[in-house]
Amino acid sequence: QVQLVESGGGLMQGGGSLRLSCAASGRPLSSYNMGWFRQAPGKEREFVAAVNWNGGSTYYADSVKGRFTISRDNAKNTVYLQINALKPEDTAVYICAATGQIAGWRPGRESQYDYWGQGTQVTVSS
Repeated sequence: QVQLVESGGGLMQGGGSLRLSCAASGRPLSSYNMGWFRQAPGKEREFVAAVNWNGGSTYYADSVKGRFTISRDNAKNTVYLQINALKPEDTAVYICAATGQIAGWRPGRESQYDYWGQGTQVTVSS
């Protein structure tokens, strides 16, 4: 079992930056591919970014490319999501997820993720 706890959210001004963290416990994070998803009020959860088990490959939704950066530190059992140039439409609960699926992994496919955090709220004012 893997427990995931997100942090770093808050109320932000548009144009600002913040870094979200996802701390894992229970098992070494290096065994898992990781993803960040978000869910805005009244909308379905959507894929944001993902990173493979060793940090060598990253994937992004088209809507966040160039502004979001996902990274990981397996020694700290933590995954990060750097968000720059915040926009009001980034307002959402940001949720990290872990999957033990390595071969055949589809980063944006929610059904492949085994463990989910509770999320951290990001609110961006204009």
